[in-house]
Amino acid sequence: MEPVTITEVLAARRLLAAHLPPTPMWTYPALNAELGATVYVKHENAQPVGAFKVRGGMTLLAGLSEADRSRGVVSFSTGNHSQSLAYAGAALGVRCVLVMPAEANPAKVRAVRALGAEAVLHGADLAGAQEHAEHLARTEKMHLVSPGDTRELIAGVGTLYLEIVAAVPDLDAIVVPVGSGTGAAAASVVTTALAPSCRVVAVQSAAAPAAHDSWRAGACVTRPNLTRVEGLATGRGFDLPQRMMRSRLADFLLVTDERIGVAQRLLASHAHTLAEGAGAAGVAALLDHRDAFAGQRVAVVCTGGNASPAELAALGPETAG
Repeated sequence: MEPVTITEVLAARRLLAAHLPPTPMWTYPALNAELGATVYVKHENAQPVGAFKVRGGMTLLAGLSEADRSRGVVSFSTGNHSQSLAYAGAALGVRCVLVMPAEANPAKVRAVRALGAEAVLHGADLAGAQEHAEHLARTEKMHLVSPGDTRELIAGVGTLYLEIVAAVPDLDAIVVPVGSGTGAAAASVVTTALAPSCRVVAVQSAAAPAAHDSWRAGACVTRPNLTRVEGLATGRGFDLPQRMMRSRLADFLLVTDERIGVAQRLLASHAHTLAEGAGAAGVAALLDHRDAFAGQRVAVVCTGGNASPAELAALGPETAG
C-alpha cells in the first residue's frame, strides 16, 4: 500500500465533521513546571468511547461500500480499536464482530457489547485474537479490518493532528504513543504537509517494543509482548504505519511500564486528567528525556482514558478517587 496522503486526512475531516466535534487541548501550569516545557495535552480521552481510535472507526465504516457493509466487519484489538468500530457500527448500522484477548479489560468488553457489537474473547494475546478474527472472516465471509494496515483508520486518526497544528502552529514537537503505529503515522502525514518544522517523536513501552524495533531495523519484526499497558500491547510491527513513520519520525523512545504509571499519576494530580497507560506514555517520555524537550512547546496526545480497575487501583486513592 502507498502511504496515506494529506488529501485523505482532509477528506476524513470533512466526513467526521458531522459525527465528532474537535476535542479540547489544554496546557497546565503545574504540569509545565514539573516537566520543564510548555506542554499541550490533546484530550482524546474526551471522545465518546474515551479514545482517539473512534476517528478511524467512523472514517472506515462510513466509507465502506454497501456490499461490504452488508457483509459486516470483523477485527481484533485489546480494546480501544474494538470500541471505535462498535461505536461506528452502532451509528451507521453495520454488524461488527470484535475479537479481543481472553484477558481483555472487562470494562472495554462491556462497552463493546453495550454498543451492540459482538465481543469474542479468544487467545492469550493480540496475536491469538488476530488468528481467530482471520478465521471468522474466512468462514463468515466478513470484511476483515487490520487495526494497523488500514489506510482509512490512519486517515481518520490524522484529523486529531490537524486539530493540534491548527491550534498551536509553532509547536516544536508532538509526542505520540505507539501500539500499531497508526497515530505516529498520521502525525507524520499532517506535520510533513502543514508543520514541517515540528518534530514527531514516537514512544512505546519497553516491555512490548515491536514497533520501536521495527522502525530502527527498517523492517517489521516480532517481539515479546509483556507490557501491562493495553493500548501499547502489540507484538509485531505493521507494514503501512512503519513505512510512513520511517520517512518522518525524529526519534522513537522506549519507556518502562513503571514510568508510565508515574506519568498517569502526574496527569491526574497536575492536569486533572484520568489517562489509561497508553494515554500517559507521552508524558512518561517527557519525564525521562527532559533535556531533549526543555523549554520547548510540546504536544502530547492523551490517547485514551479507559483505565482498567487494576490501573485505577495502582494509581492510589489520592489520584484514582
